[in-house]
Amino acid sequence: MKYRHRAAALAATAVVLAGAGPAAAASSSPAPSPTPSVAIPDGLYGTTDPTYDGVWRQSLALLAQESVGVTPADKAVAWLAGQQCANGAFAAFRADAGKPCDAKLMVDTNSTAAATQALAALGNHDAEVRKAVTWLQSVQNADGGWGYTPGGASDANSTSVVAGALAQGGETVPNLRKGGKSPYDALHTLALPCDGKDAGAFAYQPGKKGELAANADATAAAVLGLLGEPLTGSRQDDSASPAACTAFDASKEPEKGAANGAGWLAEAMAKDGHLTSALPGAEDQPDYGNTADAIVALSSTGLNDQAEAPLRWLEGNFAQWAKDSGPAAYAQLVFVANAAQGADARDFGGQDLVKLLNATGPTPKAVEKKDQSTASAEKKDDDKGLSPAYTIGGGLLVGAAIGFVLMVRGRKRRQS
Repeated sequence: MKYRHRAAALAATAVVLAGAGPAAAASSSPAPSPTPSVAIPDGLYGTTDPTYDGVWRQSLALLAQESVGVTPADKAVAWLAGQQCANGAFAAFRADAGKPCDAKLMVDTNSTAAATQALAALGNHDAEVRKAVTWLQSVQNADGGWGYTPGGASDANSTSVVAGALAQGGETVPNLRKGGKSPYDALHTLALPCDGKDAGAFAYQPGKKGELAANADATAAAVLGLLGEPLTGSRQDDSASPAACTAFDASKEPEKGAANGAGWLAEAMAKDGHLTSALPGAEDQPDYGNTADAIVALSSTGLNDQAEAPLRWLEGNFAQWAKDSGPAAYAQLVFVANAAQGADARDFGGQDLVKLLNATGPTPKAVEKKDQSTASAEKKDDDKGLSPAYTIGGGLLVGAAIGFVLMVRGRKRRQS
């Protein structure tokens, strides 16, 4: 997920600023510190060092809770809102939120975008959301995208999470232009061509010589970014099979770029039922986080059949990964359960993700009780292979779905 690039990018940047020399981009987050270097604030989710991911994991936790009818504790929401700087930006973590932000504080687009999505979804934070949206717009690059830090080279993950935040903040993403370029134009430059290897995938950033290398994390992010979706994605009606990769006009048909990316993800997971991480010097390992993101991307484009096997694999294998990774991982799984057909956040591989997530932070104010008879009926329908005709509690169905393009144009938008 963007979390891995986000946390790794901040850690790498910190090393560079400290004069330790250049650091390569990493594909996984830093290992949790057994002894946090800072005190864990009251109201923050998780028990590991929040230096590199405090705002991110808090934002995902609150987004996930809101999506399943949980009203977070006031102090959890207040902690996140209190992390905002006066100019609207967020850093990864501010140990002393009472101290004004200064030029030495490293604010970033990813933390700001995630916090914006969470506060917009929770409601009653219009002032904070508007300030964050204004700041994000002010640091848009000339190519239409965003880098992790203001002025940094645009990347697919940052551009996508910011696009989702701006959409949640009430902006029309295609109209957000810098130098005549929109966020969709920036993502288009990172799309691998349809006539070459890894057709339809997206790169994180171009290589030193401008070459593009397929990146599953970036591709899953770009799918949501091109659809104007937040990190949660959304459950969609079936699109029977991936469309063939086709060239697309980013300004007029970003949904085609999303379809290309989803098709590549489906193919990448077809053999093993999950994505695999390949780190230098280490054996290949199942990539739980990126598999979760890929499922959300597939489900958000209606590729429910292609999401089925990865979903079942994740349900059977997530437990230790999520326990080790903490609230952001549980939030990712809630997003999967909400987006994927045949999944239930309260019975995911036999476990209640809502309870597991809630246990990582302050006790919520309220938790909606799902009607058990309804849940049982849905499970029976799923067991018979029936697909839900609509998303429960999740937005409006606009138009009829005939083919992928019409399905996307009639997307069900989740209400904030």
